[in-house]
Amino acid sequence: MIRRLKYNEIDFIKYSQCLENSEQRKYSATKDFLDISSKKQWEILVYKDYEAVMPIPFIKKFGIKFVINPKLCQQLGIFSPKENKELNDLFLQFFREKYNIWYYAFNDENKFTEELKSKKNFLMYPEKYEVVRQRYSPKRKRKLRLDDEVLLDSQVKEVRMADAQGFISESLIGAKDDGDKKSFLEIFNALENSGRLKVMAFIYKSKIINVIAMYFDERTVALLGSFNDKDYVKLSGASVLIDNMIKETIETHIFDFEGGDLPNMDEFFRGFRPELKPYTVIQNSKKDLLKHLRFF
Repeated sequence: MIRRLKYNEIDFIKYSQCLENSEQRKYSATKDFLDISSKKQWEILVYKDYEAVMPIPFIKKFGIKFVINPKLCQQLGIFSPKENKELNDLFLQFFREKYNIWYYAFNDENKFTEELKSKKNFLMYPEKYEVVRQRYSPKRKRKLRLDDEVLLDSQVKEVRMADAQGFISESLIGAKDDGDKKSFLEIFNALENSGRLKVMAFIYKSKIINVIAMYFDERTVALLGSFNDKDYVKLSGASVLIDNMIKETIETHIFDFEGGDLPNMDEFFRGFRPELKPYTVIQNSKKDLLKHLRFF
């Protein structure tokens, strides 16, 4: 019932139809996003005639496939017209039997019979901006009230990656090394070239001090990155940028904050009063992977 299809075997029309009509739909599982974030290194598990699908990204080391979510791809998982725990269990069993799983994140709708490790994410669903803004925490509302001096000397502006790349590179947290940092920037540039990325900057006294990178599609706006000059944290430029994007998009799009496990990030996002939407993951150490290595 469940088949494993390599990239060149996928019927992308049927795959996209299944994804777009699914109860769990995520922008990060679309062909366009996965092609860029994984450099087309992904395949799928498919149930019957695309009644349910599960995208599987991977990397190759020493000729062996290891499953790992690509950079900037928070959630994948199983997509079907109706969430079905029994069907999910079948996918999970097949997945574990057929792959070396380093790190894989299911989507926030996927449920299983067994309990899996979970991580936090925050979402806002389409609603009137005035209603959303009213729910902000008192602290977040205060942060958005800029001093007159700051207002006179600042602006929010859309910029190109070419103009923001140096700032993003210097402010990027989470990259292991220069090679890792380069990979992040390559993905941002490729997403911009695809027409799906919007980069907004908070400029103070003619200097960029905050940048957010937003992914757009027909249904979702996702905060892929927030980059900040530590010397200007008190100006709250990041809050202003995010509030500005919520104002522009929340009536028609889901706003995905993309994260929240780090204490500071959790507190920051919660100030906008989004809905907590945990998602489950499978994660194995390198030691455990080598101990149970499968050769396919």
